[in-house]
Amino acid sequence: MGFFSSVKKLWGGDETVPQTQAQADSAWRERLAAALEGGKPRISEWLAVLLDGVSGAGEPLNERLRFLFERLDAPAAEAESFITEFADWAQAMHLNDAEAFRSELRYRLILALDLEQEEEERGNIFRKFAAGLAKTKERMTQGLGALFGRTGELDEVFWEELEEVFLTADVGAEATRKLLANLRKRAAGMGVREASRFREVLSAELEELFPLPKKPKVAAPPEVVMMIGVNGVGKTTTIAKLAYRARLQGRKVLIAAGDTFRAAAIGQLEVWAKRVGAGIFAKAEGSDPAAVAFEAVDKAQKDGYDLLLLDTAGRLHTKVNLMEELRKIKRVLEKKHPGAPHRSILVIDATTGQNALSQTKLFHEAVGVDEIVLTKLDGTAKGGVMVGVAINHKLPISFVGLGEKMEDLRPFVGEDFARALLGG
Repeated sequence: MGFFSSVKKLWGGDETVPQTQAQADSAWRERLAAALEGGKPRISEWLAVLLDGVSGAGEPLNERLRFLFERLDAPAAEAESFITEFADWAQAMHLNDAEAFRSELRYRLILALDLEQEEEERGNIFRKFAAGLAKTKERMTQGLGALFGRTGELDEVFWEELEEVFLTADVGAEATRKLLANLRKRAAGMGVREASRFREVLSAELEELFPLPKKPKVAAPPEVVMMIGVNGVGKTTTIAKLAYRARLQGRKVLIAAGDTFRAAAIGQLEVWAKRVGAGIFAKAEGSDPAAVAFEAVDKAQKDGYDLLLLDTAGRLHTKVNLMEELRKIKRVLEKKHPGAPHRSILVIDATTGQNALSQTKLFHEAVGVDEIVLTKLDGTAKGGVMVGVAINHKLPISFVGLGEKMEDLRPFVGEDFARALLGG
């Protein structure tokens, strides 16, 4: 559910937004009211009206946002909270021009109104995803294009050349063997014997390859998410981006600085927490990480947080084994808050290719992984690592990092991966 939990019901079938406002008394009111009519939300049309002639974040924009939220039957208190937070953010970032904050306002509205799965925004996400996969596609397309363009049958030479394409894209040797076996079976099941039709087979396999993340069972708040991964993969910024998403969806978020072996990690999280509007719990450098986890849950329970994001170490500067430290944290969380951690999210860096696969194996065997966040996809030709993770470990990839901005952490969809990589 989005920030405005009552809004989603207004779209469906041929329903229209009810007239709850007096007859429009200005051109922008008439345009915005017209844009709100019909069964499908169109965020680009709303933004065009909201920002037309608006010089910056101020009362003229606030008035238009109030009108928008009123027409969507959003709770007044939550609407005012959204407006105030956005105005404060724009002021803090010194953004006085509407075009400078257009994308930020769009992102906030999409998450607050739960529009991420709507047709228009899905298309926007797909374009970002396709751009992020451009280098991987470039590496694979030449080889795949030659194979798809063949006129012969799926003979052994074809399969050998396909194997080379996958290995080049960092799918990994073990995953490539499994993928080829799956593709042979699928091709036979689909009755495909010609190389010219193999694109259909590969597309169908990739679309079904990636499992969906399971919704965690949380008997009582807070939901506790344990963030794991080696240093340097983008774990700290990923925590910030996840906190930001959750905040815009109306959740009260606490970040716990459990990587106590690096003073820099604690300081970075404190800065990020302030920037994204989340709470922060931290202790002195060198503190027991399990104690941080225990006390953070205690704070979250007492102060009414409904999501706790717990950072953990990616490398220890002592003789203590990292995996044993993580297992200790899990035991303490379970004891303090039965059911916790409700999710363990592993952050891996797409640019590291086979190292990312090795890290996944190591962490999953040691402490268990529920989801993967793949960072830096926009800067690598090694996007095939996603296939390796899915085949070898059957782990869902929940988000992919497509850039530096908060809005560049986006949900992963297997169907989009196949379409972006293969076209069609």
